[in-house]
Amino acid sequence: MKTSRPKKKAAPSKPSAPRTKRPTRKRAPGREPVPRRTAPRRADFGAPVDAFFARQQPQLRAVLDALRALVEEAAPDATASTKWGMPFYAIEGETVCALAGFKAHVNLILPGAPGTFADPEGLLEGEGKTGQHLKLRAVDELPREAVRGWLRTAAQAARRKSAGR
Repeated sequence: MKTSRPKKKAAPSKPSAPRTKRPTRKRAPGREPVPRRTAPRRADFGAPVDAFFARQQPQLRAVLDALRALVEEAAPDATASTKWGMPFYAIEGETVCALAGFKAHVNLILPGAPGTFADPEGLLEGEGKTGQHLKLRAVDELPREAVRGWLRTAAQAARRKSAGR
């Protein structure tokens, strides 16, 4: 059983002093600024993607091989390299797509703002500002025509971005 307690009255607010900037510290003579630390690059950064495909489980490898063939068909000018442990396909430095392998599924990752890719069946997941993905567990789930269209759209966007630089 709850007992009711009397409500506390709010303390009257005190007028605050105007805020002033803190004076910047001067560095001691001869002391250089400490360089910003960054994470070390992965050993496989920029490596060929064949090793990624070789280490995938057989049922997922079939899905990844089918997606790889679709990427090569839709964007023959795209180059593949490993970044963050997965294959990224790019045209002149602009990302077309990435493939990610997980324990039970594969993701086709497509960069672009919401509404970039026509998806009337609602197959793409994610509503972030930077892209969406298609989650697949088996080759027979692969919507080949939709993926071809998305990859063509992504390749055209990458070409436009690289031309605008």
